[in-house]
Amino acid sequence: QVQVAESGGGLVQAGASLRLSCLVSGRIVASFAMGWFRQVPGKEREFVASINWNGASTDYADSVKGRFTISRDHAKNTLYLQMDSLKPEETALYYCALSATYYSSPRYAPNKDSEYAYWGQGTQVTVSS
Repeated sequence: QVQVAESGGGLVQAGASLRLSCLVSGRIVASFAMGWFRQVPGKEREFVASINWNGASTDYADSVKGRFTISRDHAKNTLYLQMDSLKPEETALYYCALSATYYSSPRYAPNKDSEYAYWGQGTQVTVSS
């Protein structure tokens, strides 16, 4: 059984940094794309960043480009999200997701939540002003 577990959330001030981690167990993730999404109560879950199976290709939401960095460590079955210059409006529950699809384009990093099969419970990030 696949388990996805996020960690690293917390309460920080605007302008600070946080590094989220996502550990996947029960499956070797090296062949699959992974992503980060976030959601606030009453709103739809939104895409933050994604990375293709080998880490060679990434995609970011326009709002986080230049401030967030997604990376992965195959040896540790772990995905990361380095978040710098955080803003209060980025307060949300951050989710890690794992794809289960072999894409014809090896560089593809999906940005739709419907393209992901496994999800964690989320880690809360709160940015105070």
